[in-house]
Amino acid sequence: MISNSQIKFIKSLQTKKFRNEYGLFIAEGDKISKMILKSDYKVHSLYATNDWLNSNHEIIIDINHEEVSINELGRISSLKTPQEVLVVVKIADQKLNPKDLLNQLTLVFDEIKDPGNLGTVIRIADWFGIKNIICSLDSVDSYNPKVIQATMGSFCNVKIHYYPLADLFNINKKEMHLPVYGTLLNGENIYHANLKKEGLIVFGNESKGIDQNYYTFINESIKIPSIDCVGSGAESLNIGVSVGIVCSEFMRYNFN
Repeated sequence: MISNSQIKFIKSLQTKKFRNEYGLFIAEGDKISKMILKSDYKVHSLYATNDWLNSNHEIIIDINHEEVSINELGRISSLKTPQEVLVVVKIADQKLNPKDLLNQLTLVFDEIKDPGNLGTVIRIADWFGIKNIICSLDSVDSYNPKVIQATMGSFCNVKIHYYPLADLFNINKKEMHLPVYGTLLNGENIYHANLKKEGLIVFGNESKGIDQNYYTFINESIKIPSIDCVGSGAESLNIGVSVGIVCSEFMRYNFN
C-alpha cells in the first residue's frame, strides 16, 4: 500500500518548484511509460496495477516498482482518469551547445505558455525528425505533467532547451550564420519562400507573437496565407497547427 508520505511526494512533482528541487518529474500511461523505459531517461520509481506489472515484468526487472490499485493511482495522478501506470523520472541534463544546431532545422519559441501547445509541438517535431526545440526562459516548463501527457512520449526523442533568445541569436549571427525564419503576419507566403534545410524557425507567443526586439535577427519572415472569403471570422491559427504546417512545408520543399 502506498504511504501518505509517498503520495505527498509524488503529488508535489506536479509543481515546477518541487520538480526543480528533486530533479524529478512524473509521466502516466502505458505508451509513455514504455517509451521512457526504452529511452535514456532514468526511472526513479514506478507505480502500477497488478495487471500492468504482470504484462510488463520483463521491462521492469531492474526498476524500483510498487504494485498499487487504481484507487491509489487516482490519489497520485495528475489526470482526471488515472492510468494503469505512473512513473517518476529523473530530469535529463540537456545543456545546449548552439553549434550542435548546425546542419539541421530547429524550432524556437518565444514565450510559449500553454502546456498543451508545447506538448503538441514537441510531438510535431518528433514526427518531422527535428531533434531540438529552444524555448525562451519565460516559457512553460517542458516537464509540466500536461506537457508530458500531450507529447504522447515524443519528449523522449526531442531535446527541449531553455535559453535566452537574444544570446542565441547573437551567437548565431557571430559564429553559426544559420538562417533565421520568423513567422510573422506580414511575412512572405511560405508557399513561395526559399526554404533551407537548416536554420532556426521562430514562433511567437500565442497572443502577442514574436517580441519585436528579435526582428533584427530575422533573415526571412514567413506566413501561412489565409484564403479571403466572405464571412470568414478566423483571425489566426493555433500555434500547434501553425507549427505543423510550417514544418511540413520545410520538409516538402527540401526533401521531395
